[in-house]
Amino acid sequence: MQIITRDDVALPPPDVLSRFDIAGPRYTSYPTADRFIEAFDAAAYGNWLAGRDSTATGRPMSLYVHLPFCNTVCYYCGCNKVVTKDHGRAAEYLRALETEIELVSERLAGSRKVEQLHFGGGTPTFLSSDELCQVMLTLEKRFDLGGGRGENREFSIEIDPRTCDADKVRVLADIGFNRMSVGVQDFDPAVQKAVNRLQGFDTTQATIDAARGAGFKSINVDLIYGLPKQSRTTFARTLDKVLVLSPDRIALYQYAHLPERFKPQRRILAGDLPSPEERLGIMYDAIARLTAAGYRYIGMDHFAKGTDDLARAQSQGRLHRNFQGYSTRPDCDLIALGVSAISKIGPTYAQNARELSEYYDRLRNRMLPVVRGVLLDLDDLARRAVIMALMCHFEVSKEAIETAHLIDFDSYFRRELAGLADLEEAGLVDVNHEWITVTPKGRLLVRAIAMRFDRYLKLDQRLRAYSRVV
Repeated sequence: MQIITRDDVALPPPDVLSRFDIAGPRYTSYPTADRFIEAFDAAAYGNWLAGRDSTATGRPMSLYVHLPFCNTVCYYCGCNKVVTKDHGRAAEYLRALETEIELVSERLAGSRKVEQLHFGGGTPTFLSSDELCQVMLTLEKRFDLGGGRGENREFSIEIDPRTCDADKVRVLADIGFNRMSVGVQDFDPAVQKAVNRLQGFDTTQATIDAARGAGFKSINVDLIYGLPKQSRTTFARTLDKVLVLSPDRIALYQYAHLPERFKPQRRILAGDLPSPEERLGIMYDAIARLTAAGYRYIGMDHFAKGTDDLARAQSQGRLHRNFQGYSTRPDCDLIALGVSAISKIGPTYAQNARELSEYYDRLRNRMLPVVRGVLLDLDDLARRAVIMALMCHFEVSKEAIETAHLIDFDSYFRRELAGLADLEEAGLVDVNHEWITVTPKGRLLVRAIAMRFDRYLKLDQRLRAYSRVV
């Protein structure tokens, strides 16, 4: 089954896969969120907000808003969410969110021009159309969203087609959204029943058709492989339907069965999960189908049509990873709002309280809800640059890292380069005097390659808390 698809991704031999398919971080940040500390608190975050005028004059901004509510629980989900049938609970949350926006705005210096906006969850479309408008109006009072109304804006929202009919789609377009991420996971009825997410193809198609009719610029579809009752045969039928929908982007996530961490997953029977061999076959069939259909393998779980901004950003060296996955905006500060949301200001990360009760308590006391974070040191910054280059572009220019971080690459990363020897011997990575390059058959294992530059993983016993890299 060792077939190279479009010369950009190949399946390593089984012995190589089994050797390097280990548990590891997804590197939506470096250091990863489990390294954040309580010593970096709300006061520290407030100081960095206030210092933006001196440290990042003119730097554009990205906003993330976490809306945690869901009508029903999907058993596979590991997101921070609140499952409720009581729609009235949204009102209290929106009041707290408005307070947080006010508190952040009072401290924020520097440019307020927003180039990128994302609503995530949970299920953002749990909110009514009026409530979604309310959130946008609150943001518009404090931030410059006007600059994002043009062709370059990237305003996206995660939606569940079961809570987003054509009328709501038109409202989303009217208030500025032009990108949409549609949750699907799998269209097979048996799989949907096993994960408690019953969602018809016609419902999904109607929402996507409405989005295109309303002028949405890009539509993403989320899929998951490795779910209970799933097989190569059933997932092939799901892919047939996805290709009919013809989304601009596709995210193909691996299901990580961690019932000890995520309580809803305890309702999934381990015996219903596909075998490791079947799961691997599902994944590789999907890669072969999607690349043959014209989608570019961006990296990790993501595919995009060649005309999509994500593919263009990778070609132009602008691709970036953050807590929402791959992004086309590498130089933005990220202001994240809502329970558990993670911000990035300059060389810092800051995370809000994960529990609603603590989030509400802090805001009632007029305190920023940040409970932990980290200030990156020079070593963190250099390693982050290497890891992000690998994750986004499958290559690292040693000269670029040396110039940006004032180091001699081969000397500074002497141990790490020696640690790549087994990966190089396995044909997963090429190393020379100027470049580190991930080979086609190393791309599926890029997380394992990036891990060699992660100083926090040395002698670390927490690897079992991560998902496997393939």
